[in-house]
Amino acid sequence: MRGVGLAVAIGALFAHSALAQQDVFALVDRAVAYVDTFQRDFGSVVAEERYEQTLRSVPGGTTMTRRSVGPSQTVLVSDFLLVQVAGEGWLPFRDVFERDGQPVRDRQERLAEIFLTAGRDALEQARAVMDEGARYNIGGIARNINVPTLPLAFLTDLHRHRFDFKAGKPDRSNPGTVVEFKERTRPTFVVTEGGRDLPVEGRLWIDETAGTILRTELEAIDTAVEAHITVTYEYEEGLGIWVPARMEERYRKRRDPTEVRGVATYSKFRRFQVITSEELAR
Repeated sequence: MRGVGLAVAIGALFAHSALAQQDVFALVDRAVAYVDTFQRDFGSVVAEERYEQTLRSVPGGTTMTRRSVGPSQTVLVSDFLLVQVAGEGWLPFRDVFERDGQPVRDRQERLAEIFLTAGRDALEQARAVMDEGARYNIGGIARNINVPTLPLAFLTDLHRHRFDFKAGKPDRSNPGTVVEFKERTRPTFVVTEGGRDLPVEGRLWIDETAGTILRTELEAIDTAVEAHITVTYEYEEGLGIWVPARMEERYRKRRDPTEVRGVATYSKFRRFQVITSEELAR
């Protein structure tokens, strides 16, 4: 993010104003159009994700709760990308290839083997790889919502009807105009392991002119569990698009003496064409 011209453009993003509700609708429409373009552009990109997870003690827990079994910290390195699936939109895909400095598999040509030569079972293989990677998460909360692009799905024609949007309180510490979202439909986008609805809400920082998503915050909280995920986007000069740069998160079960903290950073972006139709590119 260097250069005089870019600095001027970014400076223009620091516009903080209170929006009337009709202006919110217009801004959300611009963000929806932006996300459609972003997903197609980022859908041909693979990023390297460095994901640090830590278990921490927190006040308010109870010694009656059994502490989580397993490591108290871990560092995962993965390939991360979006995959377009007919009828489901763009889905995130994480393929862990290193844990705590040790390889967990042979990274070479894994993505090509799955998406470019696997035929009709590419999606099933991708899901199996995601499930395989999820077992490296630490803590007592099983989760697959820990992906940076999750809130962008709320700004698609497939899912935007689930949410109410309204103007948020201006934030002078970050660029963009704040729009709050809150899920109002059932079944919810996120569910617990037991199939219980877990509605989400949060905030989006949006550039008023272009609809660019600059930052997202998501919360999913009920009487049993809570999750908080914040993602910051930065402009990637090599690709000419905004990309997820950092994801910060925390998860906790109620009355548990520990919580999971995570920080993921994204780098080494590279182009890679993924197709999941019946006729896959070769």
